[in-house]
Amino acid sequence: MSYVTACLDTSPFLPAVCDYAAWSCSKLAAPLMLLHVVDSPRYPGSVSLSGTAGLGGREHFLDELVRLDAQRSRVAREQGQILLESAATWLRKAGAPESQLRLCEGSLPHVVKEQAAGTRLLVIGRQGEDSSEEDYVGSQLESVIRVCDRPILVVPENFSEPESVLLAYDGSDTARKALEWLLEGALCQGMRLHVLLVGNDSEVTRLHLDWARERIAQAGLQANVSARDGLAEHVLQAYIDEHDIDLLVMGAYGHSRIRRFLVGSTTTNMLHRTSLPLLLVR
Repeated sequence: MSYVTACLDTSPFLPAVCDYAAWSCSKLAAPLMLLHVVDSPRYPGSVSLSGTAGLGGREHFLDELVRLDAQRSRVAREQGQILLESAATWLRKAGAPESQLRLCEGSLPHVVKEQAAGTRLLVIGRQGEDSSEEDYVGSQLESVIRVCDRPILVVPENFSEPESVLLAYDGSDTARKALEWLLEGALCQGMRLHVLLVGNDSEVTRLHLDWARERIAQAGLQANVSARDGLAEHVLQAYIDEHDIDLLVMGAYGHSRIRRFLVGSTTTNMLHRTSLPLLLVR
């Protein structure tokens, strides 16, 4: 069974992650999984005492370190379970489907990669609980995007139900996969769909746009499919502002001009440029 998996922590993004996950479940008719990861490097269950022989007879000091680390790990697990149960109760009262709860230990990217086989869509906040006020995106977000081969919905701090969606389209296999995922998964059902190719008017551009129009028509939907020339980030933002776009969809690893914003540190750059929820498809 493939879940909409919501990554939960104690950041201010928690309510929005829950809301967007519940909304995604209703659109995709998929079950909901609430996931919390206890960071094992931050809360180790045990410590290695190798190399401490030079402390002589201070065994009581070492025992205290071990006891404190074990206590911190236990408290972190208990807090994580309370977080999951509280979120599930709140979602149930809000009318969301019954949630599966999963508490894991390890690093967030590693756990997300392990859980990918059972994930249809991953929902995660733009910032995590360890982010500072100066951080616009969380320190682990780009690592999660790189290791997860499932669509990822990166959400802002406040929830607003999307009514319009823009696919940044470049004709690449990744962009076509993103469009197919939107059409087949019913996420954009009932929403105003826009497909924008950033590029000059050419035969190749027209062929890419014709393919997109044909696939959308086959799905029985309508969309505004167009191309604009210019710098990708400026063109996309201008289009978002003009058409009051609520959700931006991009291939996580694309080609042409879009590619510059979706490889290396440029994924973070795109997240810095928009306050919209951003759906990334690999």
